[in-house]
Formats: sequence, structure tokens, C-alpha cells
Amino acid sequence: MTRISALLVLCLLVLASFTPAAFCHRSGISGHVYFVSGNQMPSPDRPAAAPQGLKTTLYVYELTNMSQVGRDGVSAFYKSISTKLVKTVETNDDGSFKVKLKPGKYSLFVKKGDLFFSNIFDGENNIYPVEVEKGKMTEEEFKVNYGAAY
Repeated sequence: MTRISALLVLCLLVLASFTPAAFCHRSGISGHVYFVSGNQMPSPDRPAAAPQGLKTTLYVYELTNMSQVGRDGVSAFYKSISTKLVKTVETNDDGSFKVKLKPGKYSLFVKKGDLFFSNIFDGENNIYPVEVEKGKMTEEEFKVNYGAAY
């Protein structure tokens, strides 16, 4: 085999080892964090206000159950979380974010002062559960609504 032929074969082998999915798809979570406040009751006299993007830090923990947090009374605020913090991500001014994660199940939180906030639960009392699948970005809209009335 000539030197050029060997180089061509090597280049083809390297290119064949890459899949289009490796370039196009990343696993993780993307979406927006919104702040919702005030009267949110539906009314024919008042159209619903558009959600307001929130610049904040989003905390991504291993899937967290209610039994794994120190709850602040009976609220959706938590003093402590005993599962592992996986990543934090800063949202943009409009509340948008994107974070790469390995496939798995996670819980999402934001903070108000020293307390964590999250108010979505599944049937097993897991707090804001989000599942990330291999090669997919999971879309989420996290609503920070501790100042809202429904």
C-alpha cells in the first residue's frame, strides 16, 4: 500500500467512527425559568399575563425525594438537600438556559435567599423530576410561583 493510500484509509476509518448524532445531539435540559406572581385566576375581563423570564441560577440535583430534603414547614421551600448537586446553570436575562447532562433522572431547584424552591412532584414524591434521554434535550419550563395566587 502506498503512503497516500494508507493515509486515505486512515482518514476514512476516523470519519466512519463519528456518527451524525454525535455532532447534532447532546443530552441535557433546555428551557426557561419564569417568575409568576399576583392573581392568576382566569377571568374573562383580564387576559392572562405573559410569563416573565427570570435571571437566576438553576440547580440540578440527582433525583431527589421529599424524604431527602429538609423542608421549611409545609411550603415548597427547602433548607437542605441531601442528594448530590450535579450542575448549576445561570439563566439568561430572558430566563432561558441549556445544560448538558448524562442520561438519567434529575431534580430542579432555584433559590430564594438561603432556601431552595421547587413545587412540582410526581406520584412517588420526587421533587421536580426530569428525565434526560441519550441524545435528546429535554424541554422544561420552570415556574417560580411562590408569589402567585391561584
